[in-house]
Amino acid sequence: MRIDILTIFPSMFEGVLNQSILKRAQEAGVITVAVHDLRDWTEDKHKSVDDSPFGGGAGMVMRVDVVDRAVNDLKNLTFIDTTPGSPPKLGGEGRSPRVVLLDTKGEMFKQKKAKELSKIDHLILIAPHYEGMDQRVHEHIADEVLCVGEYVLTGGEIPAMAVMDAVVRLLPGVLGNEESLTDESFSEQMEVEYPQYTRPAEYKGWKVPEILISGDHKKVNNWRREHAKKPRE
Repeated sequence: MRIDILTIFPSMFEGVLNQSILKRAQEAGVITVAVHDLRDWTEDKHKSVDDSPFGGGAGMVMRVDVVDRAVNDLKNLTFIDTTPGSPPKLGGEGRSPRVVLLDTKGEMFKQKKAKELSKIDHLILIAPHYEGMDQRVHEHIADEVLCVGEYVLTGGEIPAMAVMDAVVRLLPGVLGNEESLTDESFSEQMEVEYPQYTRPAEYKGWKVPEILISGDHKKVNNWRREHAKKPRE
């Protein structure tokens, strides 16, 4: 999988891409991630990516023309398929990159969507900033618009990181323990996972439920089902 991220703050991604799961996935060749500065697609000396809104109003709106040039270029990039023996291909050769805009106006991002996106060869994530994105990006450029929660963030960078992390960890060979894909939070069987404990079995009088240290796997599984939280709406 190839993931391209469009942002005006590319340095924000340095930490998350060089740690833990995302770092290992890149080192293993499962994913290729490129973070791009939207200013590279501007055409004025000030490298303007935004402008004041038509009709007046507070803040600045990110420009559709800059985003369009960037997305078109990324769609036509030659990249290496991670499948052994596969030749380099253009984004348009038998594969259509999925363009995802992170925005509070979008569909709520859930595990089902993460699984859907994990089947895509090439993702382009657009992280807006300021007052948001020109509506024409929503209507004519983005294939879908996703929201990570009912709250306001400074920009789309953190949502882009969340989407990328949720998608990449579903790719074959990324997680060390494949069982975690079926046992963890938001699995198909139980949307929120059961409580978990580790050593010490007792601390400050706070005890681990006896059944979990009984060694009876059937009873343990029943306990977990009973104590799994109900799905979130």
